[in-house]
Amino acid sequence: MTTLAQTEDDRPLWPALVRGWRRRCPNCGAGPVLRGYLTVRESCPVCHEALHHQRADDGPAYITILIVGHIMGPALLWAFVQWRPDPLILVSIFSVLAVAMTLWLLPRVKGAFVALQWSRRMHGFGASD
Repeated sequence: MTTLAQTEDDRPLWPALVRGWRRRCPNCGAGPVLRGYLTVRESCPVCHEALHHQRADDGPAYITILIVGHIMGPALLWAFVQWRPDPLILVSIFSVLAVAMTLWLLPRVKGAFVALQWSRRMHGFGASD
């Protein structure tokens, strides 16, 4: 049984989150955590840390939508007030930007979710320790 002090000392949160954001293994930071666009590997190919315990589910999608919405909403309002473009042009540009931002953010947020779970020993991560 691990104590909270041991959990915080041997699996620090912020380095794990940074590694996950970079789509790297939260343990070693060298191996890729994702196989393909969003599929999490069974284990790290470098350090062999088991990653199959992860339960990200819909969390990364919700957080990505939250981030994109909070950036694009005010930007859309600002662009409309500032330049008064034709609504069709405005919708076209911001739709493409929102999709591009979502596609860029989603795998990074998923990597950070896996890293958070690994760092906090959630869902079976660390059960063998």
